[in-house]
Amino acid sequence: MLVTGAYGGYGHAVALACARAGATPVLLGRNARKLERVADAIGEAGVEASLYPLDLEGAGPDDFAELATRIGERFARLDGLVHCAAGFHGLTPLEHTDPAVFARALHVDLTARWWLTQACLPLLRASDAGSLVFVIDPAPAAAPAYWGGYGIAQQGQEALVAMLEAETASTPLRVHALRPGPMRTPLRARAYAADGDRVARDPAAFAQACIELLSPAAGPVGITQ
Repeated sequence: MLVTGAYGGYGHAVALACARAGATPVLLGRNARKLERVADAIGEAGVEASLYPLDLEGAGPDDFAELATRIGERFARLDGLVHCAAGFHGLTPLEHTDPAVFARALHVDLTARWWLTQACLPLLRASDAGSLVFVIDPAPAAAPAYWGGYGIAQQGQEALVAMLEAETASTPLRVHALRPGPMRTPLRARAYAADGDRVARDPAAFAQACIELLSPAAGPVGITQ
């Protein structure tokens, strides 16, 4: 299982849940030391995780192709890909959004997710029950103002998932959009004051939902909320 943003709030929880479910996680993130800490926690569950440090902000198609090649050489297939990595710098009116910040958000939260998916599709097809899970933040859709490029990217992912689901409907590949509830993560803290955020829960509370989507028992291709 390849988990992006593996040391972030939700990515960490998903990686641990994957290991406890018996999967071998491949942890992707830009900070090698933080990935190692997650790998150590996974090791306590008796599973050896693989680490792949990569900064999505600067990554291009060739970088993702190389990642897919390395996974193929070691595992020959990929049973699941979970997109948890995200880039969000805070609530700002579109008029005052820094162009570079806007572009980075679209790249990390939409373009890079698709490039990585595209590179990994042959490996996912090599699995008997390959599963794609796009973790999408529902908050910008509920209250669109000030979310900038990050918010636009969430809506772009909705379109991407629907398109990919339609194009792969006749194949064993399963495509899911997972929209977890409010979570206590560093990303959410950039939009909500911690002392007033009474609805957010621990990310681990939503990890099992991801495991269920990765499982062959999740059923045919579909969009799951």
